[in-house]
Formats: sequence, structure tokens, C-alpha cells
Amino acid sequence: MTTDRVAPNRMLRALLGFTAAQLTLVVSAAFLMQRFVWPDPASAEAVRASAWLAVIVQTFTFAIAMLVARTQVMAGWGLGVLLRGATLAFWAFLGAEALGLPSTPALISLVVFYFVSTVIEPIFLNAH
Repeated sequence: MTTDRVAPNRMLRALLGFTAAQLTLVVSAAFLMQRFVWPDPASAEAVRASAWLAVIVQTFTFAIAMLVARTQVMAGWGLGVLLRGATLAFWAFLGAEALGLPSTPALISLVVFYFVSTVIEPIFLNAH
């Protein structure tokens, strides 16, 4: 009975830890891109929008990966890849355009944010 309570606590700690680490990395990368790569206001806005999108999608995919990590590792990984690819395609064809954002900084920054947050996922997946 106590193990049923421990698992959700560990999962919540892993999710919160991942989210905090992800936010730190994404905010740092966004700052560097806005400061040195795309300093103009329109591009900086595209970077910020991509950062928000990446944090939301990565947190959701990490939660899915955590839920299925013990039994269906490949299914969880595949679903995460599919969700990231789908949001990247949506951002490329509809999202950035609809918001009037420059597509190059919007897409490149989204890929960078996905990369930096995907790199730290195994640390927190193994923690729970």
C-alpha cells in the first residue's frame, strides 16, 4: 500500500524537477538567441513564442514518457517523437504564420528548445 503512494510522489518530483531544469535551459537558450542571434523585436518575439510552445509540449511528452516508461518504453518514446514532429510541422505551416512571426527564428529556436530539453529527459526518467 505504501508503494502505491511512493510512486506518484516520485513521479511528481521527477516531473517538477524536469520542468524546472527545462525552464532553466530554455530561458537561457532563449536569452542567448535573443541577445546574439536574433536581436530584432519580431525575431525575439518568435523565439519567446517558440519557447512557450516547447515548454508546454515537452512537459506533456515527458509526463507521457514517465507513465509508460516501465512497460512500454518504445511506445512512449515514439509518441513523444510524434508529438514533437507534429507540433514542429504545425508551427512551420500554420502557427508562426498565423501569429505573423518570422519563420526562421521561430522554427530554429523551437528545434533548439526541443533538443536541449530532450537531452535532460533521461536524467529525470531514471530518477523516478
